Amino acid sequence: MSTRDIISLIAVVREKANRFIVQEMSTKEMEGLAPSHGDILSALFEYSSLTMKDLAKKINKDKSTVTALVNKLLNLGYIERTRDIADSRIVYITLTEKGENLKGDFKEISDKLIERVYKDISKSEQEVLINILTKIYNNF
Repeated sequence: MSTRDIISLIAVVREKANRFIVQEMSTKEMEGLAPSHGDILSALFEYSSLTMKDLAKKINKDKSTVTALVNKLLNLGYIERTRDIADSRIVYITLTEKGENLKGDFKEISDKLIERVYKDISKSEQEVLINILTKIYNNF
């Protein structure tokens, strides 16, 4: 592979990771979910309630993308929207009980994914990889 193949390689790795996630989710019967929902669920596992604005910021996606993903999760019953009592313009996103119940399976899939990603890669190589990818990210 040439150093010019970097973007193609990143895209292929992402595609393979997504396939792995989909396969693992199907064994857990996580119906209707897609890998793209992972960032939102992960953020809500960490912060029990977030505004749409904060959620978009936390997962580094624009509001229109987050809105589409949130709507899908809402329709599947994994999250709910609530309005702020003091300011009805503010909408909070929180996990439902069904969403909370995903936490264990979600962690298991995430752990398996990370294990697969870093197989045969030393801790120092992992750190170098993250540093380089962060620099590439910041270049944009």
